[in-house]
Amino acid sequence: MKRGFEKISFSQFCNDIVDDKNLYEEYKLPSRSTFHSAGYDFFAIQDIVIKPGETVKIPTGVKAYMDFDEMLMLIVRSSTGFKYNVRLTNQVGIIDSDYYNNESNEGHIWISLQNHGDSEFVIKKGEACIQGIFTKFLSTDDDNLIKKERKGGFGSTNRRDENE
Repeated sequence: MKRGFEKISFSQFCNDIVDDKNLYEEYKLPSRSTFHSAGYDFFAIQDIVIKPGETVKIPTGVKAYMDFDEMLMLIVRSSTGFKYNVRLTNQVGIIDSDYYNNESNEGHIWISLQNHGDSEFVIKKGEACIQGIFTKFLSTDDDNLIKKERKGGFGSTNRRDENE
């Protein structure tokens, strides 16, 4: 089995975030905090401020590779939701194995956080902002009929294939 995290290419970083080689080289890949941690903490590339009622789309600079029968679940850190009432807008993000190195965005993982609290929520550069958990998934007996392959990035599996 193989799974892990990589930085997106510098050209994708420039396209999605900013043309700053120093920032690109210094940000950290996700990691676990303790031996028994299930989740890999994703760290903010830059300072982030989310005002009450505001939603902010945040680039991670990270892509994930994994076996074909695995996924990466993105979940808000417990303290973030519990203490500050900040959530992922989609509640749980699912990163499929074929999202890695897709033709649209290299598999760059973005998150969207919404502040339901009554004060600004601040994440400092380098602080953990969400967590990712790798897990296996199951499929049905007749699932082998699927022949469609991912052709793009975020939301691309919802597009109709012209060859259907």
